[in-house]
Amino acid sequence: MKSKPFSGAGATQGLETYLVGGAVRDLLLGRTTHEHDYVVVGASVEEMLARGFRQVGKDFPVFLHPENQDEYALARTERKTAPGYRGFQVQAHPDVMLEEDLLRRDLTVNAMAMAADGRVIDPHGGLVDLEARILRHVSPAFAEDPVRILRLARLATRFVGLGFRIAEETLELTRAMVAAGEVDALVPDRVWQEMSRALGEERPARFFEVLRDCGALARLLPEIDRLWGVPQTQKWHPEIDTGVHVMMVLDMAARISPELEVRFAALCHDLGKGATPPEILPSHHGHEERGLPMVEAICDRFRVPNRCRELARLTAAEHGRIHKVDELRTGTVLDLFERTDAFRRPERFEQLLVACEADFRGRGDHAERSYPQADVWRRLLEAAAAVDTGTIARAAREPRLIHQRIRAARLEAIGRVRPDLS
Repeated sequence: MKSKPFSGAGATQGLETYLVGGAVRDLLLGRTTHEHDYVVVGASVEEMLARGFRQVGKDFPVFLHPENQDEYALARTERKTAPGYRGFQVQAHPDVMLEEDLLRRDLTVNAMAMAADGRVIDPHGGLVDLEARILRHVSPAFAEDPVRILRLARLATRFVGLGFRIAEETLELTRAMVAAGEVDALVPDRVWQEMSRALGEERPARFFEVLRDCGALARLLPEIDRLWGVPQTQKWHPEIDTGVHVMMVLDMAARISPELEVRFAALCHDLGKGATPPEILPSHHGHEERGLPMVEAICDRFRVPNRCRELARLTAAEHGRIHKVDELRTGTVLDLFERTDAFRRPERFEQLLVACEADFRGRGDHAERSYPQADVWRRLLEAAAAVDTGTIARAAREPRLIHQRIRAARLEAIGRVRPDLS
């Protein structure tokens, strides 16, 4: 099969190079690809350096092109030597064949190469699986690297809209890997890297569903895994199951916001429901407070960026009150503004409102409903923020009086707006 060829010149002149991996897959799917990785057959480290390539990393013979910075790797084989994803011995020398290099890759759809003239080299059935929309491991060596479970889940997430499914034998292999403890060797930074990339997809819930299906979610994110099977009041949650609800909220967050912080907050907003005392189910009174230590645990475990941690905490703690703005006293509204630092960080408060909208619409038949509570909060914040605090501060001078008078002025401003909203 032929496709649009790539160009190569200068430093690569005379080298046997092939475009490989996801770039080939995406070209064949007609998708835009931004990363171009190449494999070089028959060359040595010394030859690559002599041509002006810059070697990067210590574990693999990977080089950056001196002009366009594309990655070129020497054809290599790998042998498992220890548990985890770092326990590999790499062999890269001029005698390694292209087919051997492709055999070490994870999925058949990623184990194709494209020559400079557009010819596709497909020794492992990638084209057939691409046509059938199947994600299938290339060889049993897939089980040697636990990162591949994360990448499989992320790829299933990226292509869920194209109808891709995971081959049953590949799912069985991932389950065996989890049972063998391979997932426990994953380092936090790599888990977050893959998770955050999955959160950026159009339907990120698929990532967590795949991890749950193979048992990895219970090992990596038990706070989320335990939400499935936890009932909610059907009147407010026609979907009943908390895990199903959280996935609906996550996909809704992706639909209405491109921001990682909002999507992560949606994922974590109901963690406390997994710890609700059985005797009060399906009610979840107090789940907001119960969820906060779980948000912190996930963020600590995977070194989640502070901007994501902060919004996730606020959403977990405040989403119930945000939904019930019409029932709150004026003082409670102002308390919430102060607690969320809304006057100094209105952009983060806006993210909170978007995450809460995703929570409201991510249930039953609510997907196309409006969320008027957000507009109410925006108008209340606008009114309170319009108070001239500088004039008040100059007049009062004493710090205690300044706070009291600013608060009184803001309460009055909120109170004037609220009748217009009823």
